[in-house]
Amino acid sequence: MIYKMKDIPKEERPRERLLKYGVENLSNSELLSILLKTGTKDSSVKDIAIEILNSIRNVQDLKNITINNLMNIKGIGEIKAIELIATIELGKRLFLNNMEEEKIKLNNPKSIYKSSKYLFYDKKQEYFYCLYFDNKQRLIERKLLFMGTINKSIVHPREVFKEAYLLSASSIVCMHNHPSGDVTPSNEDIELTKALVKVGQVANIPVVDHIVVSNDSYYSFYENDILL
Repeated sequence: MIYKMKDIPKEERPRERLLKYGVENLSNSELLSILLKTGTKDSSVKDIAIEILNSIRNVQDLKNITINNLMNIKGIGEIKAIELIATIELGKRLFLNNMEEEKIKLNNPKSIYKSSKYLFYDKKQEYFYCLYFDNKQRLIERKLLFMGTINKSIVHPREVFKEAYLLSASSIVCMHNHPSGDVTPSNEDIELTKALVKVGQVANIPVVDHIVVSNDSYYSFYENDILL
């Protein structure tokens, strides 16, 4: 027998329990039920929430779940999957990006890494971002420019500097991740960095650092004095 949300006493429904007891006192399945909103004719919203949790080892693994993973669960279509993925991503950003960027200047590799590492957290392939700064070293924007194996032939300087011109940026910091966790720059990383630095010198928009990151560490070309 399928129990619909309307069959549950009102005071025991997830939304009402949240209001009465506080969000911190809800179970994982109840929190997911609120996000899912509705079930189907064959499955209650709570059943779908439990099915999601049963598909992973523990709730921490939600950070790695994909749209396709979610859509493989009966009762979850594309819209629900997108909404859940967006909510999970927002949660990661709130947890990892705990610096108030409006109140600080990102003027050293450590602060740049700490404020941007959420972009790369647990990624399974390489992501190449450029951070564009104004003349007071205040962040204008982060731009994801390339995904996949990062090398000189894939990362096109024209894309890097096109965005800089559009944003009226005064300097650029490049960042990409090594999913292996080893942040030692590869030969390709070094060659790419040299090429970008040269173009920046000509364009008068310097590439002031290239930071290679993992979940818990980073390597700064600037700090290691190998930008030139």
